[in-house]
Amino acid sequence: MSVWEKLRPYSMVAPAIIVFSLFFIYPIFYMMYLSLFDWNFVSPDKAYVGIQNFKDLLTDSDFRQVLSNTTIYTLLTVTLTTSLALLLALWLNRKGVFHGFVQGAIFSPHIISLVSISLLWSWLMDPEYGLLNWVIGLAGFGKLAWLSHPSTSLVSLVIVAVWKGLGYNALVFIAGLQSIPPDIYEAASLDRSKPWTTFRKLILPLLSPSIFFLVIINMIGSFQVFETIAIMTQGGPVNSTNTLVYYIYENGFRFFKIGYASAAGVILLFIIGVLTIIYFKLLSKRVHYR
Repeated sequence: MSVWEKLRPYSMVAPAIIVFSLFFIYPIFYMMYLSLFDWNFVSPDKAYVGIQNFKDLLTDSDFRQVLSNTTIYTLLTVTLTTSLALLLALWLNRKGVFHGFVQGAIFSPHIISLVSISLLWSWLMDPEYGLLNWVIGLAGFGKLAWLSHPSTSLVSLVIVAVWKGLGYNALVFIAGLQSIPPDIYEAASLDRSKPWTTFRKLILPLLSPSIFFLVIINMIGSFQVFETIAIMTQGGPVNSTNTLVYYIYENGFRFFKIGYASAAGVILLFIIGVLTIIYFKLLSKRVHYR
């Protein structure tokens, strides 16, 4: 085998590796480098401060609030999106024009720009003229300050995230359900297995690869939420909806505290990495691949 034949496979993937390294790997290491400096993004001089940015972050009450907001948002979004999508998939996993129409309808938010969705829900949740308050007013309830009160603002953003992600998650579950051999259902029927027992003992384990995949991508996506916050709440009111990515954006591109924002980015990278590793270690053995 000639040298060229040995190098040809590597030359095929070289462009992708170069692009990935340039736009993903290099920025990560450069962010780690900047986290050790005090820099205002304008001056060419960078003052080395070591781990001082990390110390300032961990003692900052606003940053602790941001971590709490991000954790609550992620837990609610991942739990609700995954569980509701599974229930929806169980209902939609059948043939028929109606069910096909519903599948298309619930999937459509996934392909719509998150900016457009944020603008739409900002109008729906308007405290005075929004459609949601009009509907609950007809039901005899008082108006809600969806986005303008600390007690409801974060939950409102969770509702938007669940609404957007529900269709995609349900479609993945439907694909998983349709890949289950019919013989399994027939065997359960012959054994006179109750629906709940069939679901818990057979369907749920066979759907474990889909659950494993969706929880991972939903968790990472929730930690990286930005557009809805930037458009709908800007982190308010009273820092109640500020999350890690928006906090990084504010410190980096509004307050020009590049080192401080980079340190927050390193912490975000560390949290996602650790949670992903823990999730793989704890649950990967419970995933049943057919």
